[in-house]
Amino acid sequence: MSRNILFWLLWLSGTVAIGGYLTTTMFYNGDRSSLLIGKTTSGHHQIELSCNTCHGNGFTDGDTIQKACLSCHENELKVSKDSHPIKKFRDPRNAARLEQLNAMKCVTCHTEHKPELISSMGMGVTIPKDYCFKCHADVGKDRPLTHKDLNFEGCASSGCHNYHDNRALYENFLEKHAKQPEMKLTQLINNLNYEKLSEEYGGLKRGNPLNRTEANAPKEHINQKLLDTWHDDAHAKNGVNCSSCHQPNKEKQAWIKKPGIAVCATCHKEENKSFLAGKHGMRLAPNMLQSKADPFGLFKEKKLSPMRPELARLPMKQSAHGTELTCNTCHSVGKNNHKFNIQKAKVQACLSCHDDEHSKAYLTSPHHELWQKELKGELPKGSGVTCATCHMPRIAVEDEYENEVFIITHNQNDNLRPNEKMIRSVCSSCHGLQFSIDSLADPNLIKKNFHGRSAFKIESIDWVLKRSSKPEENK
Repeated sequence: MSRNILFWLLWLSGTVAIGGYLTTTMFYNGDRSSLLIGKTTSGHHQIELSCNTCHGNGFTDGDTIQKACLSCHENELKVSKDSHPIKKFRDPRNAARLEQLNAMKCVTCHTEHKPELISSMGMGVTIPKDYCFKCHADVGKDRPLTHKDLNFEGCASSGCHNYHDNRALYENFLEKHAKQPEMKLTQLINNLNYEKLSEEYGGLKRGNPLNRTEANAPKEHINQKLLDTWHDDAHAKNGVNCSSCHQPNKEKQAWIKKPGIAVCATCHKEENKSFLAGKHGMRLAPNMLQSKADPFGLFKEKKLSPMRPELARLPMKQSAHGTELTCNTCHSVGKNNHKFNIQKAKVQACLSCHDDEHSKAYLTSPHHELWQKELKGELPKGSGVTCATCHMPRIAVEDEYENEVFIITHNQNDNLRPNEKMIRSVCSSCHGLQFSIDSLADPNLIKKNFHGRSAFKIESIDWVLKRSSKPEENK
């Protein structure tokens, strides 16, 4: 073999080896930001550097991405009673529709890394403006009384149709609540009733109140200030001793100086589950995907750090930069993390970070005024409106005994987009349907935190009433 050939073989081998090493180091272990092929949506930007979460370890195929979508959103679709479930398109009668739009795949409509589509519909994910046309091209002919000459790009605007969660906009729902007044007579949010929820389904583990002498922390880990703080807190009052958090597995575990969210989750299961699904906690959610191309997990990613305000796309206060978002960030008072305050988490914790127009306008809004009156005892419990009232609503779940239990969802992104999702879980506690739909349709009113009246009048309810009086259109 000539020297030239040997030289080129060595050069090529060295180049491949170095390239492979750099690619592996950067792609699997280092900063991957330079590898992004386009801006990600606001719904996923926090985990954009965790490529494996969506693509799997080996960037295999579309089925892997579909599995990734469902691993996070399948339960959400189930709860919302998805109005366009995949099973609908497995029906042979809809085969022709699939040729127009592959509704079996999430990525057909929700595309990442395409910045030109990100602002489409003002949503947290991309949505084509005219996708309804693919299946409903004849709606103007079928319903001339209400839909003739309408633009298909307006189908998903506030008060009309939502593809997945249409529960607040179905015709029968609109008709049923058509005559509601702007303000209901009773204006109270649902009371929490955790005591009905079994431990298996996220219920709190309650015990007898503990006094200071019963604290079981080792002497080197406790002082009088910590003891007093713990004793006056809800944990001690419900039988939660020091070791419950700092040494949950006494036989196999050393004393944990700073317990993390995994310890909180042992009692607060439902809260932890929803926290990891929302923007505050999604960076801490475990990556459940395992690619066929890497069955032994040779290229495991480094875990993402907790979310920090400076990583957000919304305006955040400079003073909050560097703060890692965990359970204690919002719930604990002071630096010792032994005093917890739900009231702080409802407003103060939010406004300590968020600096956008909507958040800043809360303090001068009618909602804040109601909250202040409730705190003063001028209004009954549940009549005030906090940040958490709307963005972390009290939702109904059922345990194994079919008990209806109201818990607080910690997925603060769950009802933001489309914002009509907020109607059933939040707005309808105090307001009528027409008033709610109109208010949510006005972006300027939202910025002012609903201080004023909507400049919009959504006609959906009027159309439903008009159509119900013309039964011939239902034929």
